[in-house]
Amino acid sequence: MILITGGMGFIGLHTEKAFLDAGEDVVITYYRTWREPDFIKDEYGKRVKIENVDTTSHHDLIGAAVKHKVNAVVHLSVPALASLSPAEDYRVNTDSLINVLEAARVAGAKRVCVASSTAVYSTGLKEGPFTEDMYVPLRAGNPTETWKKAEEIMGQYYGDRTGLEIVFMRISGIYGPLYHSMANLMSRMTHAAVKGTPVSMGGPRGGGVPFEEDGGDLCYVKDCGRGIQMLTMAPTLNHRVYNVSSGVTTTNKQLAQAVQKAVPGWTMDPPLQSGKGSTWRANNYLAIDRITADTGYKPQFTTETAIADYVGWLKAGHAE
Repeated sequence: MILITGGMGFIGLHTEKAFLDAGEDVVITYYRTWREPDFIKDEYGKRVKIENVDTTSHHDLIGAAVKHKVNAVVHLSVPALASLSPAEDYRVNTDSLINVLEAARVAGAKRVCVASSTAVYSTGLKEGPFTEDMYVPLRAGNPTETWKKAEEIMGQYYGDRTGLEIVFMRISGIYGPLYHSMANLMSRMTHAAVKGTPVSMGGPRGGGVPFEEDGGDLCYVKDCGRGIQMLTMAPTLNHRVYNVSSGVTTTNKQLAQAVQKAVPGWTMDPPLQSGKGSTWRANNYLAIDRITADTGYKPQFTTETAIADYVGWLKAGHAE
């Protein structure tokens, strides 16, 4: 049995589906959000056990892990960006990590896979491809980069002290069905195309009209979930940190073209700016040689097939 924190989240639900497809039952935690997507809701209470857990509660997590005799843990839960004060953000992220690791240790789990982020490569690295053995600066420019760098250091030290196998997954930019915050451009583009509305660019989640040549490593959520499942269930892993991504750069222009192909007649409104922006980086992607070598993981979706799948989901009227 695999315990997945944040199991009602965007990545969590697709990760659970990947485990079910691989023949593994799961127990998922949720706190306040309850979601029942068509592709998994029929398994609720059957192969998907559900526990209401506050990850900052030591007893809640240990109780769930011991009750279900879990043999591995996937830690995906995270507070929403800008939803907490700095002090509370620190407390929730830190307490949750410690409690997850302790719950895994007490329950006798063999492996814990913890969600890290491409954000660890954000500061001070001018060019990719970004590999797991790169030295990353300790300073950070955003909350995600801050917490994930700190968690990787704390988690690896905990593993050294206890002997628990702890693996950090540096997840790239993820998009696809059930993404509801609209913080990333690919989701805003796809939703706008299906609805026939302009793409939202302003405000805290927009940041202005992007440039055509800017881009990054964009991974479809179904590939991401499968990568997490493969890392968790691999018989042997040779490293403590793995990139989980598409392994290629997708530019904003390529993204817009994929949406146009999936929704004929749609045009980008407002149009992308030509050229590169100030944050452009060469080879802006996460190398996946390590995860491929140890698990056989390779993305099954291209940008075009992923966007087509996403558009199909939205057109079918599924709730995000």
